[in-house]
Amino acid sequence: MRAPLLALLSLALAAPVSAATAPRIPITSFEQLAMPLPLPYDEQANARAVVAAAKARAKAHHKLLLIDLGGNWCLDCRLLAGTMDLPALRKFLDAHYEVVTVDAGRFDKNLDIPAHYGITQRMEGVPSVLIVDPRTDRLLNPGHTAALADARSMSPQALADWLASWTK
Repeated sequence: MRAPLLALLSLALAAPVSAATAPRIPITSFEQLAMPLPLPYDEQANARAVVAAAKARAKAHHKLLLIDLGGNWCLDCRLLAGTMDLPALRKFLDAHYEVVTVDAGRFDKNLDIPAHYGITQRMEGVPSVLIVDPRTDRLLNPGHTAALADARSMSPQALADWLASWTK
């Protein structure tokens, strides 16, 4: 109980002050997610092209760009994807973000994507979530990109709250 509380507190302290309110998530445990969990990362995709297209859509629709870097082998990545697929959170994300997933392999693929945003050291973990202002192409969450890399120690609501914390 103490670890999830500390994780939630640290995420709350890392978030901007003027964020939108996250939707209430109807489940309390990841065990309640639909199974099997999603495999969200297209291992064959042209990451540069997919991110460029998502950035253009985000800019055109006045949304933030959310780049989810991870791998289908990663339980935390799949828990995040399953949580993001919940109808209440999906509706919220669709209103505030253009979401794009990028396969990072085993920290050895598509590393030019995080490098473009100043992340040139080995990623701290996956999922690594980059929140980008598409108008300026500026990373809005530097230092917090790996905050969800231990998603399994959080609750579905805590994940939703973190995702909402970067919105306006």
